[in-house]
Amino acid sequence: MSIKFWKTKDPYGEFCNFSRHPIKLDGRTWKTTEHYFQAQKYVNTTRYEMIANATTPREAANLGRDRSLPIRADWENIKDDVMRKCVLEKFTTYPDLGALLIATSDQEIIEDSPYDYYWGIGKEGSGKNMLGKILMETREILKKNYPIQ
Repeated sequence: MSIKFWKTKDPYGEFCNFSRHPIKLDGRTWKTTEHYFQAQKYVNTTRYEMIANATTPREAANLGRDRSLPIRADWENIKDDVMRKCVLEKFTTYPDLGALLIATSDQEIIEDSPYDYYWGIGKEGSGKNMLGKILMETREILKKNYPIQ
C-alpha cells in the first residue's frame, strides 16, 4: 500500500511544500518549505529576497521557476540536499507532522503530481518521486533520532 499526496487540502496535504508550516533556516523564517527551496536557486540576488517575501507558496514557486534570470550554477548538484534540509526542518519543527510521517510506517510515500516528473510521479507514474523518497528518508531519521510520543 502507498500514501499519495499532492494538494494541501487533500489527505496528507501537510506533506506538500505548499503547506503553511513556517520554518527557520539560514537565520530567517520562511513561510513554507517551497519559499525556502525556491529561494536557494538565487542566493545573494534580489530574486532571493523576492521569493522570501512572496505572499503565497505559488508565487514563490513561480518566481523560482522563472528562467529569465540564471539560477546558481551548482543547482542540479545540490537541489536534493536543499530539499532534504527544509523537509527535515519542517518535520522536526512540528511534532504533529513528525508523528503523522512516522505513522505512515513503511508505506511508500508518493507525490502524485501529474505534472512533475522529478519531485513527483508524473501523469503516467513514471516520474522519480524524489519528494516522496525524501519524505521516506526523513521518516527513517525521525524514527531513529526524534522519537515522538
